[in-house]
Amino acid sequence: MNSFNLHDIATFLAIVDCGSLTQAADRLGLSKSIVSKRLKRLEEMLGVALLHRSTRGVTATVHGQAFHARASAILQELEAAAEEITDRNENLCGSLRIAAPVTFGTMFLGKLLFPFIAKHPRLDVAIHLDDKVEDIIQERYDLAIRISAEPGLSLKARQLGVCKRVVVCSPDYAARKDTATLFDDLFAHEYIGYSNIANSQLWGFLPQNEQNRGHIHSRFTSNNGEMGRDAAIAGMGLAVMPLFIVAEALRTGQLVNAMPHLELTPLPIYAVYPPTRYVSKKVRLVIDHLCLALGSNPPWEQDLPETSGLAT
Repeated sequence: MNSFNLHDIATFLAIVDCGSLTQAADRLGLSKSIVSKRLKRLEEMLGVALLHRSTRGVTATVHGQAFHARASAILQELEAAAEEITDRNENLCGSLRIAAPVTFGTMFLGKLLFPFIAKHPRLDVAIHLDDKVEDIIQERYDLAIRISAEPGLSLKARQLGVCKRVVVCSPDYAARKDTATLFDDLFAHEYIGYSNIANSQLWGFLPQNEQNRGHIHSRFTSNNGEMGRDAAIAGMGLAVMPLFIVAEALRTGQLVNAMPHLELTPLPIYAVYPPTRYVSKKVRLVIDHLCLALGSNPPWEQDLPETSGLAT
């Protein structure tokens, strides 16, 4: 009897998780023909059909479901065994898949992780940026960064730090409008919205009744934090922003803190990962690395102007 090919098994797991051969090929960085060949070879070796194929994609057969569950657990154990051997030195190996929000990823996460990656030349890292909350178990991510009060009930989580929030506007807008009226008349101002969060939640700190708060009208709305920041710089209104997005604009004077005496509830920054029995060494070490970088003095809080009301 021929021996099992671990590449074939890993490819099958990716197909089931992705729901299609094409998406599995994209994830693995392989051609669709190679993915199909590996699947066929595995099914021929086992003597059973592992997948149902249709125009809408693929799903696991009863045999495929059982094999997927056992094979996933076995591959995790193999990875754990390999890491136990390499625990004697500091060199990490294998792959690490990370999901993160777009702006946090482009502005800070890459810069924070590049030295870590350079330190471990046998570690392959893939970072996927998307502001939508990824199902990291289904998509087989090793960990994800989430900036949210709720990191995910079904996941393990470790807090890396906190992100302050601030109401900002351009100096020109501040000169034209009296921001002190924000608490008195919601409709005296123009607002910049974030389409992933309802206005009633985004501006929920304002001491107005729910009816008025729900009628806040955003002159400009985007699903991207950097574009919202740029709209504020252009004088299009007030924006509630995470400090990491607007810190540099506060330093350069492109934006000002519109409400320096107001302290908004900060958002926790979490690393979340699947609730498996074994947490890999590479996941543990990358989380430790990010905790050290973000814990007490995150880079975006350094050298803020005193006039911002946010200087530490």
